[in-house]
Amino acid sequence: MTRYRTLYKYIWREYLLSFFVALAFFFFIFFINQLLLMAEEILSKRVPFADVSLLILYSLPSILAISFPFSSLVGALMTVGRFSSDREMLAVQASGIPRRTVFFPILLMALVIAFGSFLMNDILLPVGTVKFGRLYRELIYSNPELELESYSVKNYQDTILITGRVDERRIDTLMIIDKTSDQDKRVITAEEAELVENPENENVVTLRLDSVTSHTSDRMRPGFFSYSSADSMLYNILLSDITVAIREPGPREMSSRDVRSIIEEKEKELEKRKEEYQQLLDRLAYQYISEHRRLDQLSVSQLDKHPRNRLVPVQQQTAAAFSDYNTRKDRKITDRSLQIHRLEYHKKFSIPFGCLFFVFIAFPAGLFTQKSGRAVGFGLGLLISMIYWGLLVGGQTMGLRMGVNPVFAMWLPNIVIFLAGGVLFLMRKRV
Repeated sequence: MTRYRTLYKYIWREYLLSFFVALAFFFFIFFINQLLLMAEEILSKRVPFADVSLLILYSLPSILAISFPFSSLVGALMTVGRFSSDREMLAVQASGIPRRTVFFPILLMALVIAFGSFLMNDILLPVGTVKFGRLYRELIYSNPELELESYSVKNYQDTILITGRVDERRIDTLMIIDKTSDQDKRVITAEEAELVENPENENVVTLRLDSVTSHTSDRMRPGFFSYSSADSMLYNILLSDITVAIREPGPREMSSRDVRSIIEEKEKELEKRKEEYQQLLDRLAYQYISEHRRLDQLSVSQLDKHPRNRLVPVQQQTAAAFSDYNTRKDRKITDRSLQIHRLEYHKKFSIPFGCLFFVFIAFPAGLFTQKSGRAVGFGLGLLISMIYWGLLVGGQTMGLRMGVNPVFAMWLPNIVIFLAGGVLFLMRKRV
């Protein structure tokens, strides 16, 4: 490495320049589509600019984590494309320096970017998500109009809120339509409502209702209703129901260690369910065997002692036992939530370290560039990025709907990119 120090520094400088240009492009695209639109909507609700800036800051890790790998791909294509179009690669080879010497520093820098992307996704993203949720919760309490607008109808999961005039924390006239724990429809009306702090549970928004009337219908007895009234009551709404932005962190927003812990717990629960289901199958099989033996005992040779009308109920019970067992025996006990967590766990590694696999296709592809190296590399990088993203979405869909192994589903795009790069290496070697 000491021998080619000057060459490596030159390559790294070019690669980092192209990387940051690509990063600025991807960041700008995601930033405009997600953060600025969110910020514009929040600012229109009279939220202080400093708080909006913090919300944007806490959202940045999610954008940077996904931007790093694609920026690495485009940066490598732009770098190698410029070397090839400016005949610098030809000059390097004419000096007796093999191509692998140029490839090594790009691969090394891609490895550094991969680790950076992984740390961004595994450390900063979970922290940012938690801080975003806490700040947004505080903003809702200080400014209910952030979620509850005056004279509006809001639908939160199974709850509908119809508001009158909203002023600061107070709401004049509020109607809530929801369901009780018994799934009975309920209508709650209040002359006034106010958002109050709930220190016991940070995952809910609490409304204190004044002059309350409740009307509940009985779904088991149509036409029957119950009424109640109270001077005041507390009504809790889950933050996860209010908005996606402040839901409890899902597997994507958790660290890989936390996701792994949840996977282990869910695997134990799934094994327990499988054992319980197998015990049920064993009982059904035993029941069928018992009924079948009983039927054999009432054979045709004993019809004089046991008339045929004695056989019919036994035959029906035997057939029912067989049908019950046969219906259940091929059923697979699965856990969709476990599969989602497995997919997200492997996704946390496959996307960041896609930076390495991108280099294997970017280097040979860039060598084919003859003119306008940077521009062609940039365009080709966008095309490969779209293909990679399509493969990633396809792999995730197969993992969820078809139960494909999560390792294969999430690493499939990297495998395809690596194989495509190998083909291009062979093609370039023959040129």
